[in-house]
Amino acid sequence: MTSVKVPVNGREGDSSPEEGMDPAVDPGLESAAKGRAKEGMAGLAKGLAIIEAFGASTTRMTVADAARFADLSRPAARRCLLTLVELGYLAHDGKFFMPLPRMLRLGSAYLSTSSLPQIAQPLLVDARDELQESISLAVLDDGYAVFVARAEAVRIVSTGVKLGGRLPAYCSATGRVLLSDLTDDEIRRHLAGVPMKRLTARTLADADAVVAAIGRARADGYSLSNEELEVGMCAMAVPVRGRGGMIEAAVSVSVLSGRVSIETLEQSFLPVLRRVAQRIERAL
Repeated sequence: MTSVKVPVNGREGDSSPEEGMDPAVDPGLESAAKGRAKEGMAGLAKGLAIIEAFGASTTRMTVADAARFADLSRPAARRCLLTLVELGYLAHDGKFFMPLPRMLRLGSAYLSTSSLPQIAQPLLVDARDELQESISLAVLDDGYAVFVARAEAVRIVSTGVKLGGRLPAYCSATGRVLLSDLTDDEIRRHLAGVPMKRLTARTLADADAVVAAIGRARADGYSLSNEELEVGMCAMAVPVRGRGGMIEAAVSVSVLSGRVSIETLEQSFLPVLRRVAQRIERAL
């Protein structure tokens, strides 16, 4: 399962009349500054917005793409991209900008300082070896389930997201578990700001249906996603609670529906996931 993003169909070159504007006159920077504290750095925020726009379905982008993703003017987007090229985070072939390995340093800063992925990793490996399927750990970030630890099963056809991948919370088993600590009213307010889309014929993209699915996850202590993100792929997730009892993360497994049935997930896989979650909780 790859990270789900809205693909960019239109591709444009770097040159445009807007790019000839005086760099000092940038409406995008001005508007961003109005909503930011005096101590904030609007330029840094814009560069980070562009970095976050890269993903499995957006492996390269033009100036126009970056401006659209990060809600910037083209001159501001171009300056950010060229700065990232100069610093070694991006490559530029004259039209497209693409991430370089140095980009990994940004994610590794969290992974190397957060105890949660370090605690979970060996336990995920144990569960992977027992189930012979990939096991992941994710946290909630801005409406997405972000995967911070993963034990990958070796298969010809792999399933699930990669480390650092993001899935929309409303239609993923992992996301629904992570949202299940919220009240129904809080969930509805969250969904009001989320562009819910039907990714397959089975995707729940209606607020009432999503709230009900999250309610079931809250009551059952686990969530299932049956071909909602991708045809032929099912996933199950359980919560990991911190010392205060609040959900901090979710442990999940993703499988091919032709290989593992929903019945097997609930009867054989669920006890293993719950055991891993409990072991992580005890170690926190």
